[in-house]
Amino acid sequence: MPVTFHELMLNHVLVWGRSPVMAGGLFAIHREFFWELGGYDPGLEVWGGEQYELSFKIWQCGGSMVDAPCSRVGHVYRKFAPFPNPGLGDFVGRNYKRVAEVWMDEYKEYVYLRRAHYRALDAGDLTEQKALRARLHCKPFSWFLESVAFDLPRRYPPVEPPDFAQGESVSHRDSVRLKSEWCMCVPGTVQQFVLTWHRDIRPAKRTVCLDVSSPELRAPVMLWNCHGMQGNQLWKYDLAHQSLVHPITGNCLDCDPKTYELFMSPCQRDLATQRWRFGAVNASALQAQW
Repeated sequence: MPVTFHELMLNHVLVWGRSPVMAGGLFAIHREFFWELGGYDPGLEVWGGEQYELSFKIWQCGGSMVDAPCSRVGHVYRKFAPFPNPGLGDFVGRNYKRVAEVWMDEYKEYVYLRRAHYRALDAGDLTEQKALRARLHCKPFSWFLESVAFDLPRRYPPVEPPDFAQGESVSHRDSVRLKSEWCMCVPGTVQQFVLTWHRDIRPAKRTVCLDVSSPELRAPVMLWNCHGMQGNQLWKYDLAHQSLVHPITGNCLDCDPKTYELFMSPCQRDLATQRWRFGAVNASALQAQW
């Protein structure tokens, strides 16, 4: 008996990784199923949002999506937009609103919570898309979060927990400040830092984090793109001793007051250069997380 395409895909689910969302231009999908889902929403303009729109309706409307581990995809970005300026304003925001209004049910409010201006955007006529969802008896977005993307709310909660500490990060020595640009302690500079709920340390309004990759003595502290996976970027603030502990190496953040070098060294409670004060500390959040 011949094996259907859908049966073949189901047989590979245990080998291939289930993927909640896929980039819009990288799908391999059976043509009949694609058009059964209505193809791409024709109301989406230029680009943006199509990856969520098609991914959500594949899962919510009876399909499944997996990553093929041995697949290879090449994507060459142009140095310029291959289309003229459409003059459509925030078309990406409208696309996202369109997807949220059709497929995300009550969870669309979390989108507006983070992008308040989306609420005032005109998403266009949604009648046909909502009728498609009703005709296919698609499942609610809550099912998608519980059954497919069940681990995403833990990493990207709809409402972010409060940060552990923020404000000016100052060495216990009044003449020393932490300067993130060169990862050095420099007298007279003021730098805002946040010990986020991800348990990493970020210069305010930046997407880079303090990162330590070596357990060696005087290991340097570097700035790397924040990845939210903890590891080298995981920090613990010992509120009682005002020390910044790096659990993966067991060392503490330290500073040489002569060279202004920032580095890691064995934790010593009585060492002044290992004591760091934040402008504001959420003590209850710290205690709940450790």
